[in-house]
Amino acid sequence: MDAKILVVDDEPEIADLVAVYLRSEGFTVYTCGSGTEALALLREQPVDLAVLDVMLPDISGLTLCGEIRKEHHFPVIMLTAKSADMDKIAGLTIGADDYLTKPFNPLELTARVKAQLRRYIRYNAPDKQSAGEVIDFNGLVIDRATHQCTLYDRELSLTPIEFDILWMLCENRGQVISAERLFETVWGEKYLDRNNTVMVHIRRLREKMGEPSRNPRFIKTVWGVGYKIE
Repeated sequence: MDAKILVVDDEPEIADLVAVYLRSEGFTVYTCGSGTEALALLREQPVDLAVLDVMLPDISGLTLCGEIRKEHHFPVIMLTAKSADMDKIAGLTIGADDYLTKPFNPLELTARVKAQLRRYIRYNAPDKQSAGEVIDFNGLVIDRATHQCTLYDRELSLTPIEFDILWMLCENRGQVISAERLFETVWGEKYLDRNNTVMVHIRRLREKMGEPSRNPRFIKTVWGVGYKIE
């Protein structure tokens, strides 16, 4: 898989270790030790995925992720401290696609990079068989072939994971989809108890759609069961 990966970590030992593993898989890897350096690189060099440490010497990885999301939709994986649950939630809310806690196994990080890239490539290269698949109801239009989504003629800027969640809910509109089923279908991993990743992405989808949190028009929460769109 030929892809360009940005690794941002102010600990050279960690950045170099991650780079060695990713390069062994055929990836091109750029390493940066600060958020400022990473933003400068992104202005000059296209990137397919970024791995960001939360703790950086100048700006935080969370701030860096927010800046990236203003211009780019490629996957972002956050590296967080073992007990920093709020960092995980904040990262997902800002637009990160996945997170891994330190210390981590470089092989696991490599596997997560590959999984995110497969989703990103699928997102940017529509399947010919899906051409013409459009769901259009109540002002929400989602096109699987072009991976475009509009609400009342306003285009929604969705990450690949956000698009996949919304498509799955739309495809099964009227039915309740459990958080477990959403996670295992969209992320392709085993769902673990107390995993709030789906909840955070649903919240971000509602924000992008301009939905009120108490009484959303589209994405409904069925407490103790899951989510549905209607």
